[in-house]
Amino acid sequence: MINKGRKFFSILLIIIVLITICLLGYLIYGYISNAIITREASDTVDDFENIITVGIEQEENTANTENITTGGTQTNVNQNTSKSTKVSYKGYNVIGTIQIPKTKVKYPIVDSTTPQAMDVAIVMLYGPGLNQEGNTVIVGHNYRNGGFFGRNKNLENGDKIYITDARGIRIEYTIYNKYITSDSDFSYATRETNGKREISLSTCTSDSSKRLVIWAKED
Repeated sequence: MINKGRKFFSILLIIIVLITICLLGYLIYGYISNAIITREASDTVDDFENIITVGIEQEENTANTENITTGGTQTNVNQNTSKSTKVSYKGYNVIGTIQIPKTKVKYPIVDSTTPQAMDVAIVMLYGPGLNQEGNTVIVGHNYRNGGFFGRNKNLENGDKIYITDARGIRIEYTIYNKYITSDSDFSYATRETNGKREISLSTCTSDSSKRLVIWAKED
């Protein structure tokens, strides 16, 4: 009986060790994977914003050269999307960036709303466009490792969100509303902003049964 008992506990100990190793491996893999994604996303944001800066400087230099040549005056830089701002991320065209200092979010926003795009990036789901008048909906997954919008639940009224678009315009938005709603509720997307620039961040709750929605407005 004693030998059988020892054998049982030995097998149990081996099983516990194997389970522990698997769990640790899963956690380490998740951490490393999230770190790689975060680094790639951050590098893409930097590339996008650097290219925009270069594009705007080139446009300004061209405008200045034309003014000198023609003797005319020109005070406004063309704010249309620059041909030089083509940056891709995971195979999708980047149309802007989002940064949330409190949750250390720094991701590109891509131009596709397919499930495949949402698996790898933040997307613009609905609205007039980034930094345009009206309400623009930006969507990201709530990953358990804290990636994408996984830490949106920690955001509060007064926290800041920064959106940079393909024209090089960077707008600071301040959070003023946060709530949970059903996954069939889309009223937050079609709400009226009275001509103001606003954004709505949307993600699923931790149990994926509902949606966490955050409203923010331009300061």
